[in-house]
Amino acid sequence: MRRHFEDVLVGSIELFCAAAESGSFTAAANAVGVTPAAVSRSVSRLEARLGARLFVRTTRQVSLTDDGRRYFEQCRQALTQLIDAERALTGLQSMPSGVLRISVPTTYGHHRVLPLLPRFRALHPEVRVDVHVSNRNIDFVDEGYDLAIRAREPADSSFVARKLEDAELVVVAAPGYLARAGMPDSIASLAQHDCINFVLPSTGRPIPWLFHEKGKLIEVAATGSYCLYEDILAGVTLARSGAGLFQAYRFTIEEQLRNKSLVEVLSAHGGCSRPFSVMYPHGRHLSLKVRAFVDFLLEARTGAPEPHGA
Repeated sequence: MRRHFEDVLVGSIELFCAAAESGSFTAAANAVGVTPAAVSRSVSRLEARLGARLFVRTTRQVSLTDDGRRYFEQCRQALTQLIDAERALTGLQSMPSGVLRISVPTTYGHHRVLPLLPRFRALHPEVRVDVHVSNRNIDFVDEGYDLAIRAREPADSSFVARKLEDAELVVVAAPGYLARAGMPDSIASLAQHDCINFVLPSTGRPIPWLFHEKGKLIEVAATGSYCLYEDILAGVTLARSGAGLFQAYRFTIEEQLRNKSLVEVLSAHGGCSRPFSVMYPHGRHLSLKVRAFVDFLLEARTGAPEPHGA
C-alpha cells in the first residue's frame, strides 16, 4: 500500500490541532514543548500541502478560516480515533478521557441532560464535556460532534438512535388566561383561543399539536398571536404570563403544575408523546467516552444500558 503521510506530516497535524484549540501558536508550543516558530513552520507546511489557508494570523492570536475549521474537526476526530485504537490495543485506556462534544435541544438539555452532567463527571473525571444547547440540527462531520439528542426518530439510516424515553405532551395555560378566555372543552374550541406556536428550525414551520381523538392520533395546526423561534422553553414563560395555551413536554412544566401557576387542559385528548433518542453516526468507531456517556444516559432514563450498534 502506498504511503500517504510522512512522519513529519502527522506531527504537523498534531501541532495544527494544538494551535486551533488554543488559538495561539505560542500557547500550542508551550503545551507540547516546542518553539512557536516550529508550530508556525508546521502549519505553513500543511497549508502548502493542502493549497489552502488554515489560519488568519494577527500579532496576538490566530483564528481558523472556514477551510481550517473543517480540516480541524476532521483531524481532531482522526487523532482521537488513533489514540483510542492505540490505547485499546495496549490496554492503557482504563478510563474514558478527552473532550466529549454533544448537542442537545433546549428542553431535554435543561431538564434532562444538564442536571446529570455533574454525576457523569464524578464517574468519569477525565472527560471534559462541551455541550451545544440549541434546537438547530448539527452536522456531525463538519462540526465535530460525538453525539446528539433529538426528538423524533432520525429519517437517515446512517445514524444509530437509542431511545431514551417517550416524552408526554400536555396543553397548559395560566389560571388568569383561563379566567379571561374560558376553558377549552374540545379540540375544535382551540380556534377560539390564543395558541402559542414554536417554529421548528429544521422545517421552518410551526410544530403541530398532537391529540388523541376517537382512538386516533391527530395533528392540529394551532393558531394564535405568538410564534416563537429557537427557544421552545420561551413558550412556557409566555404561558405562565397569561399569553395563551401552549403544548409542552410534561417534564418541562412539572413544577408549574404542582404550584398551579399552570393548569392542564384538554386532558381527555392527552396521552400523546414524542420520542427522545441519543444519536451517533452508524459505523463510526465509538471511543470509550462516547460509550460511557450513552450507557450513562440509557441507565439514567431506562434503568439499564442496551447493546451498542455497529
